[in-house]
Amino acid sequence: MYDVYGIGNALVDSEYEVADAFLESNQYQKGSMTLVDAKQRADLIVALEENQNRHKTKLSGGGSAANSMVIVAQLGGSAFYSCKVANDSTGDFFVKDLDEAGVATNLKSNREPGVTGECISMISPDAERTLMTHLGISGSLSIADLNPSALENSNYLYIEGYLVSSPTGLEAALAAQRIAKKSGVMVSLTLSDMAMVENFRAEFDALIDQGVDLLFCNEDEARIWTQTNNREDMAQKLGQSVGSYALTCGGDGAYVAAPNQQPCFIEASKKDALDTTGAGDIFAGTLLYHLVNGKPIAIAAQYAHQAAAILVQQFGARLGNEDISRLKQLE
Repeated sequence: MYDVYGIGNALVDSEYEVADAFLESNQYQKGSMTLVDAKQRADLIVALEENQNRHKTKLSGGGSAANSMVIVAQLGGSAFYSCKVANDSTGDFFVKDLDEAGVATNLKSNREPGVTGECISMISPDAERTLMTHLGISGSLSIADLNPSALENSNYLYIEGYLVSSPTGLEAALAAQRIAKKSGVMVSLTLSDMAMVENFRAEFDALIDQGVDLLFCNEDEARIWTQTNNREDMAQKLGQSVGSYALTCGGDGAYVAAPNQQPCFIEASKKDALDTTGAGDIFAGTLLYHLVNGKPIAIAAQYAHQAAAILVQQFGARLGNEDISRLKQLE
């Protein structure tokens, strides 16, 4: 029924250009994601509007795993996304956005009252993104938000690592993982963010101990996970924990490996990055799409690099129709 079944936080994005001095003066950890409450979010918006006056985008659909499911659908695959939004205008925007992208969801018209999650993405001059996330109602995503039938009839389950910060979100991820294992569905997981790896190691251990067929991570996340600074050592240690993995190393490329294979490094075509927001999400979704369609992981990674390279040359976390046409021509 579905190529990929994703589960993760539902967020609507706003994006700002900022100077490094703004991040430093506010003691924000550059390149990481920080959870904030409603007041902190409101205070940050005021500070950004007063000091920057360069709001780059209007509201746009976001959420890490949601971005991955959208690229699966854009490339011609079928995707389902389990998430949680409130019965508010922001939630309406999110539901419409995924529907127009062709992604099926668990979201219904009788959604709960509350506040839909939002993410503020601050882009520094070197194209690095620093995220401040107010989860809102997404923080209470639970097992009730799963669609077991859709999951059982999927090729891959894709778990967003940000879910480990929520007890109910972790329960939902573990439950989805059990359903997938019972039904012969491949399980993929992304570590999502270095702060998540650093602060929720036990939760990630629980997911990996239950069985992960494909792990996505970037170099910063892998460094914390493996406790080593050497890329080759990171790759070898990842292979001891999971069947397959994709370890991205920025614009250099990625180490990938399938079960019982030595890791290989797939070089990327370096581009001048304007905004790296969503690059990992697009890489993961593109790689999963091509794996489902029979490509070896090394070839799938080449396609994933091409998609990410197009994305980082523009603002925003998703590709447009013209971008997808360019990707199709490269196949």
